[in-house]
Amino acid sequence: MSKLVTELHIIGENGNMFDTDMEYIIPLYQRAYAWEDKQLTQLIEDINDVAEDSNYYIGSLIVSKQFGRYEVVDGQQRLTSLYLLLNCLGIKTKPTLTFACREKSNYTLRNIEELLLENRSKIDMDRIEPGIQRGIRILSHELTKDHFDRESFMEKLAKIIVYRIEVPENTDLNRYYEIMNTRGEQLEQHDILKATLMSYLSDDSEKGLFAKIWDACSDMTGYVQMHFISKNNAVREAIFGSEWNSMPPNSWQKYKKAISGTTQETTGHKICDLIEKNFKVEDDEGYVDGDVRVRFESVIEFPYFLLHTLKVYVSLYGVTHEIATSKIVDELLDDKKLLDAFNRVVSCGITDTGRIADSKEDFARGFIICLLRTRYLFDKYIIKREYANDSADGEWSLKSLHVSGQQSKKKAYYGNSEFTRSGEWTRTNDWRTKTNIMMQSALRVSYTSPKVMHWITKLLIWLSEADCKNIKNDAITKFDKVAENIAIDAVRENFFQVCSNGVYAMGVNTPHIVFNYLDYLLWNDDRNGKKKKYSDFVFEFRNSVEHWYPQNPSEGTFEQWKDGVDQFGNLCIIQRNVNSKFSNMSPEAKKSTFKDMIVKGSIKLRIMSELTEKNGDKPASLYWKERAYKAHEEEMLGHLKKACNIE
Repeated sequence: MSKLVTELHIIGENGNMFDTDMEYIIPLYQRAYAWEDKQLTQLIEDINDVAEDSNYYIGSLIVSKQFGRYEVVDGQQRLTSLYLLLNCLGIKTKPTLTFACREKSNYTLRNIEELLLENRSKIDMDRIEPGIQRGIRILSHELTKDHFDRESFMEKLAKIIVYRIEVPENTDLNRYYEIMNTRGEQLEQHDILKATLMSYLSDDSEKGLFAKIWDACSDMTGYVQMHFISKNNAVREAIFGSEWNSMPPNSWQKYKKAISGTTQETTGHKICDLIEKNFKVEDDEGYVDGDVRVRFESVIEFPYFLLHTLKVYVSLYGVTHEIATSKIVDELLDDKKLLDAFNRVVSCGITDTGRIADSKEDFARGFIICLLRTRYLFDKYIIKREYANDSADGEWSLKSLHVSGQQSKKKAYYGNSEFTRSGEWTRTNDWRTKTNIMMQSALRVSYTSPKVMHWITKLLIWLSEADCKNIKNDAITKFDKVAENIAIDAVRENFFQVCSNGVYAMGVNTPHIVFNYLDYLLWNDDRNGKKKKYSDFVFEFRNSVEHWYPQNPSEGTFEQWKDGVDQFGNLCIIQRNVNSKFSNMSPEAKKSTFKDMIVKGSIKLRIMSELTEKNGDKPASLYWKERAYKAHEEEMLGHLKKACNIE
């Protein structure tokens, strides 16, 4: 290994990666610490997924040695997260991580222990950096869950490796940083997979065609149609039709014809084009409702989309393992095993026509077509986050790309995806679109890890089966029911089948899908009624199951509830960033203190708050514990049992 590359173990016999005489400094040009739930829970999951028989490479740290210390060029988010993780685990670290000219960040790093102990009297809270404090809170929560196995986690953490890579002396760091952020400094597994699949093709023009489709699909921003760039939109229209909204063909020859002569082009631009006076870069943005400019964000990243598509391919072509007792694909969607997943299908997969290993060229062609068609369906029928103009506040969206204008002046615009029968009113479609958005967003916020977003796979398979017959007939009107059945199966299996003898007391281990599906049912009933109390409700990442009547009441204020506190009727789901005092307060104190959060929160939580009232001489908390919670539980379980067809 090069002298400029050092293998660092996070923890080991000689201490941890921060036990060094060299300081790591985060320069001012780097953004502040910004990892949140998604990235930090993924970090914990990645460590928990480490195999017992091997080390695990978790990424690289690019540094430049400057005046006897390491200036972090790239990898600071992961580096800071590992520093926080070790401290949250109670592992002592040397103060070798600092932020240049960010006093709040440095003060927070030096007071992690006090923050964990909540010794606020010893901390100047005005000097605490909110992003780092949030990271500490999230990691601490993950590490104190009931199912967390500290001993196993520490054994796996010892197998984690980071490569520290020093850039050569006299490197122009500004230029290096610019290139790295534009092109990426690491060769990812999906890059290797692309090269592998292309190697199965013997013809250079076919390799070029494969690359163009792959590159268009790999950009998960916006809609895939917008990633096919050519003069007068010729390629885009050849693939997606004049309205840019038709299903891509299922014929390799049609793609060869559509993209012939353009295989050596990229999504970049020629110099002769760039210097033209009227040159304008085409972007992924479009418009809705007149002049409102919108952009879209995918709910998954490309490596995970590849894994979903592989499962779609396996389903469509009936691929099985040559060893009948072995699975051809894993249940878990693990981006770290992307190459292994594809290698197993190619090496061990068999179809009605024979072994895939004997016709790799056909597999490469078939998969790239499946990738584009699946991406088209994904864009049109799987929820996205939509951002209007320059707003940072997104909303759940299910829209299709359309086109306005003529010939070279065509522009993209977006309208609700269609879930109606031919001849039905637009109003009916808007109603169905809203139902689909609510059901999918309930699933999305229930399964926050991309490794377990099996609902996406199931929906994509349903959309793709039998040459996409379900989008060509009235079956698409039932798409929300297909998604709802996924939720119903999960609630049955992980809640009703787990709880026995009519006792529903899983406490904080109650699956999030139970709360979110219940909220969906309550919202849908309300929408079909007259009151319309919950028309403002939206699904958000409410990731913390809490007790309305607390497990551990604030000392001396009211009595502890020992035998029913974990019952479903006493549980709610809230956002993790809600003040930690919530957990120990009485129901009436929560109702008054957190009324702004409650009015925008879970529908079940809103109902619980409304029911928290004194009854005669009985205080609200006592009445809740003795009677109100039980009536609430029976009503809520009634909604779930009816929907899940539970007797």
